[in-house]
Amino acid sequence: MTHDAEAPYKQLRRPLDDRLAAGVCSGVGRYFDIDPVLVRVAFALLAVITFGTALVAYPIMWFLMPEEPAPAPPVWRDPSDPTWGRPVS
Repeated sequence: MTHDAEAPYKQLRRPLDDRLAAGVCSGVGRYFDIDPVLVRVAFALLAVITFGTALVAYPIMWFLMPEEPAPAPPVWRDPSDPTWGRPVS
């Protein structure tokens, strides 16, 4: 079984880099290709309109949305390797 770097479909995940609290609004914004700030404003307005009831959705989504996988660490090469000075392809 092989794993591709890119999934064949969009995945709803919480990013590691663009988050204010848990990354839920940023993940939703990236999923729908809209600015995460607009999602945050819409969520805040929804919370006000529903008298705070919508605030229950945030921790539920935080629990259910997986986090993005961490980037792969850099490859460290052994200086005693005869190909050490050549660029990595």
